[in-house]
Amino acid sequence: MMEIVVRLDVMMAMRKIKGRDLAAKIGITEQNLSLLKSGKVKGIRFETLAKLCAVLECQPADILEAV
Repeated sequence: MMEIVVRLDVMMAMRKIKGRDLAAKIGITEQNLSLLKSGKVKGIRFETLAKLCAVLECQPADILEAV
């Protein structure tokens, strides 16, 4: 069975951006960002994913990986 692994923490480290700053830039709470980073969410809005990609200058596949 395939699962989706969230690699947001890796992208944040590569871009040297803190959770507090990223959350403010994309308009979500630090708590929700933390839940997203840990993979403890059931879904993500395309709008939120698009904002993450814009701020981190990456593609969705850089953040989400199917394994």
